[in-house]
Amino acid sequence: MIDLALLRENPDLFKASQEARGSSVDLVDEVLAADSARRSAITAFEDARADQKSFSSQIAKAPKDEKPALIAAGKEKSAKVKALQAESEEATFAFDKLASKLPNLIVEGIPSGGEENFVTLKTVGEPRDFSSDGFEPADHLEIGETLKAIDTARGTKVAGSRFHYLTGFGAKLEMALLNLARDVAEEAGFIPTITPTLVKPEVMRGTGFLGEHADEVYRLEADDLFLVGTSEVPLAGLHMDEIIDLSDGPLRYAGISSCYRREAGSYGKDTRGIIRVHQFQKVEMFAYVEVEDAEAEHERMLSLQEKMLGLCELPYRVIDTAAGDLGDSAARKFDCEAWVPTQGTYRELTSTSNCTTFQARRLQVRERYDGATRPVATLNGTMANTRWLVPILENHQQADGSVTVPAALRPYLGGMTAQGPEGPRY
Repeated sequence: MIDLALLRENPDLFKASQEARGSSVDLVDEVLAADSARRSAITAFEDARADQKSFSSQIAKAPKDEKPALIAAGKEKSAKVKALQAESEEATFAFDKLASKLPNLIVEGIPSGGEENFVTLKTVGEPRDFSSDGFEPADHLEIGETLKAIDTARGTKVAGSRFHYLTGFGAKLEMALLNLARDVAEEAGFIPTITPTLVKPEVMRGTGFLGEHADEVYRLEADDLFLVGTSEVPLAGLHMDEIIDLSDGPLRYAGISSCYRREAGSYGKDTRGIIRVHQFQKVEMFAYVEVEDAEAEHERMLSLQEKMLGLCELPYRVIDTAAGDLGDSAARKFDCEAWVPTQGTYRELTSTSNCTTFQARRLQVRERYDGATRPVATLNGTMANTRWLVPILENHQQADGSVTVPAALRPYLGGMTAQGPEGPRY
């Protein structure tokens, strides 16, 4: 839910945001009209109810011979109140339905346009020149199959397309990566948290994932629960309907979970390997902060993501995502994209989003401020996930078919320095 007071005061701000997203500008006027109709209906109902209560007290004091007529009039007033209450509820429902379609107000100055209109903020590291090493790089799936680390054929046999097994070195490498991410996050003040992977509809809706991208979410209809695509969702719901204390600083969590995405609309894209899959593992940062600190927290999360990329010795770039490529809840999003040699391009590994007060308003997460309460800001950011194995395997492959283990991951692999077709090396 957006800030209604701000919407009423400055609708042009929201119209500019909608235009930058490539979304309906008319929706702003529709929401304002529905808000006006809702408030008028509520006022009419409350006035009629107050009049009914006042009239009821008159009946009690009236002479006996006047009461029949007054009782009849009272019944008419009661019927009117019920009708106005129904109109009020209907107007509120219509408003809520429209308002839920209005995405978050973007941060001023971010790029307008769609997916291709991002702005590159920095590029770190040089892509490896494999020709100077005397061989053509293999893609991550070929490497994974050679090392018996990735098995997509049996994943498809058991669960269908876009599922896989990680075995041996693949499983150990992923666990090492996730443990490193957890440690980096914990050192930065994020509390390790293993989250539920099923959530109620109000939590999924509150985080903004049941908007335009609802078809990407798995739903268990028999139980009316949703499988999460990121632990951002259960972490956003962690303090739902609570007044939290931020006097000692932000509340920060590092969510560790399996994640599930239907990848609706992505048929034919990245079907080879494990770039775009239905199930993956992830460590996700999530923070509740005071509104004034949201942008600084956003930069802090980005710096931690860059630290992880550096520890994994990967060339990468940071982009400021265009407004039209933001989710409904995000006001701004930075992506870190790692170089994938066999594709000759950068691919997204992490994103971090500033959701300002959008999710907190929907989920009723507040703090005490200046004698009252107000919504907090929420932010999220990937620390590591299964997709990271793609650039790690490809960038660190060697001519003999082995893969060198980045130094930061070696302590989590018992000191292993490389994995070759013949086995681990120390």
